[in-house]
Amino acid sequence: MAVRIGVLALQGAFAEHERALAQCGAQVCEIRARRDLMGIQGLVLPGGESTVMGTLLQEDGLLIPLRDLCRGGMPVLATCAGMILLAADLPDFALQPRLGVLDISVRRNAFGRQQESFTTFLQVRTFCASAADRVEAVFIRAPLVERAGTGVEVLACLDGHSVAVLGGSMLALSFHPELTEDLRFHAWLVRRAAVWARAPRQSEK
Repeated sequence: MAVRIGVLALQGAFAEHERALAQCGAQVCEIRARRDLMGIQGLVLPGGESTVMGTLLQEDGLLIPLRDLCRGGMPVLATCAGMILLAADLPDFALQPRLGVLDISVRRNAFGRQQESFTTFLQVRTFCASAADRVEAVFIRAPLVERAGTGVEVLACLDGHSVAVLGGSMLALSFHPELTEDLRFHAWLVRRAAVWARAPRQSEK
């Protein structure tokens, strides 16, 4: 049976993630209300306007349930604004509503405005098969990780700045893999979700 992946669909680039996940064999559902969380085994936090997304999460009663799922070990793929939503520390906008479950400090819009968007190629640890292998990375008003806490592994850097990190089952990327044909990150989420779905929960013991 296909794993069920929820894609936060309040705002932002969620449709592209849905396409990529479907290509990886996942059953995809859009998360717009608390009832949509029922039965999901993995989560995507897409790019978009992080302030708008955070406010809508709070207003729609999704902030605490999503926080609990993340803390419970559900696999998460967060891109761009999704990285901001995961961040425990957001120095330039500390009051922004967010999940705050990943021990990273994030600087928003670190690579410039929309018109300064760019594409580059990165080596991402665990995702690149060889030293010559690269991932296509699209940066659009992207954040960067200024500090990664204990237990958070830096997977890729650009100009000395961390742009891909893994903390437990949470993978946070500054860039947008859903805007490319590279499915490695979405395939990772589907695999991790399948493992998580089979693992016994505390309430089941």
